[in-house]
Amino acid sequence: MNNKEITEILIKCDVLLEGHFLLTSGKHSNKYLQCAKLFQYPEYSEAVSKELADKLKKYKADVIIGPAIGGIILAYEVARQLRQKALFAERENGVMKLRRGFEIKKGSRVVVVEDVVTTGGSVKEVIGLVENLGSSVVAVGSIIDRSNGEADFKCPFENILKVNVESFDADECPLCKQGSAPYKPGSRKI
Repeated sequence: MNNKEITEILIKCDVLLEGHFLLTSGKHSNKYLQCAKLFQYPEYSEAVSKELADKLKKYKADVIIGPAIGGIILAYEVARQLRQKALFAERENGVMKLRRGFEIKKGSRVVVVEDVVTTGGSVKEVIGLVENLGSSVVAVGSIIDRSNGEADFKCPFENILKVNVESFDADECPLCKQGSAPYKPGSRKI
């Protein structure tokens, strides 16, 4: 698929929201990408995840892992297509951990996936978790890179669509200055 086809799928699934949003990073934005809406539609989820899996197969991962919540379905779908183990990490007392009996064998080659990368904070937490378990992250993948080139994971970063969405520090937000209050649509509390 090309960028136009991917963008058409994301628009069809109402992934791009407009308004006044409080991002996980603490910044404000007039747009928000809600990739969870993509995963309502298995045919689109499969097609988009296949695009990412095709870019990630060259890294020959043993495990595909994503941070909860945005990376759970994506990790499963990418792993299914690559015929590898699928895991997700989740926060316990504010720290990203493997729970539910999940394990990564020492020395495994791991790819971390996330639906949308903005600052890369959740991905970096998962990378730290994987490395602390004695394995290596060979690549990171996302459906959407909205980091404006600022995400640095110290390994290859593959994505299928780059989206530039303007964001503002809270004290500089033009929407706040107009009297609008931000809404936090994401899954993680600040």
